[in-house]
Amino acid sequence: MENTYNETDSAGTDGYLSSDSSFYESKKLVPALGDADDRARFEARALSFDPEPYWDNHPHLLPVVAAASRAKLEAASSPPPNKPLYNPYEGSISGRQLNEAVEKFLKRLPPLTTKVSSEYPWIFIANPHATSRPTDRDQTGFMKVAERMLDAFSKKKNEIESSMAGKPKGSVTRKLTPLRKALESDLLAAAKEKHCTSGKWMLFPYPEDVNHCWAVVAAATVNRELGTAAKVAPDEGKGDRVPRLICVYTKDFSDIEDVKRVLERLIELGLAKKKGVGEERGIYYKADAFTELGINSQNEWGLKASLYASRDLLEDGKK
Repeated sequence: MENTYNETDSAGTDGYLSSDSSFYESKKLVPALGDADDRARFEARALSFDPEPYWDNHPHLLPVVAAASRAKLEAASSPPPNKPLYNPYEGSISGRQLNEAVEKFLKRLPPLTTKVSSEYPWIFIANPHATSRPTDRDQTGFMKVAERMLDAFSKKKNEIESSMAGKPKGSVTRKLTPLRKALESDLLAAAKEKHCTSGKWMLFPYPEDVNHCWAVVAAATVNRELGTAAKVAPDEGKGDRVPRLICVYTKDFSDIEDVKRVLERLIELGLAKKKGVGEERGIYYKADAFTELGINSQNEWGLKASLYASRDLLEDGKK
């Protein structure tokens, strides 16, 4: 086919193919010497190019870091693909149902006026996108192991107290402290082994604030802003000056990053700063394993009932 290109054609194409371009081999358009020099120069550059420094630095380039962070955030905020919604309280009258709007649930069971009963021991709501499934949770196995540990500690404690009768209380305490720390560590390890890892941040709003606080917790839980689930105490008839308990659950007490994330979101929502008993010192996180064992603030073993204090996590620079 005859080449119909001529120099006047370039004017009609806004000069996209100018006579200065090396696209054409014609000596009329481009001097051969220029082509050879250009070719040699580019071939030399190609042969001398070392790609390793570029790829070594590639992960640290700002666009790459930004893209990775964006992908991580999108993955964290998206439910697992094709994973069905989950609700451990489905079918329970005291829990929010999957097809029930949060607003309707809050109107159906306002904690301020809902009376505690066998039907309503607590009011529950779950994060339907939570990946935690308690199917492999061996609570019975954990209780057996833990009770043996507590019994062994009690016997050792009694022996030490008997052998140190009449000595200063501080001396006895110093003797028992390392044993208590070992007991706490062993109990938590047993809880992990038996997959009893859930825990909760505890809020104590007064009755006048409980409906508002619970509404914020409920909406944030369903929207995947907090943890796996939450519950609130109904009205036990104790009056207006006795705080109500709201528990905000996470799936694993040993996942400090997730525990902190939920704490920080509670603070952002204003929930950790609501007036309540003990909240002048912050809020507290307790492992469910300790709740099931009846380890409260006055327990006979002298163990700390709570695992974390918000003040400690934030002051450690982990916020």
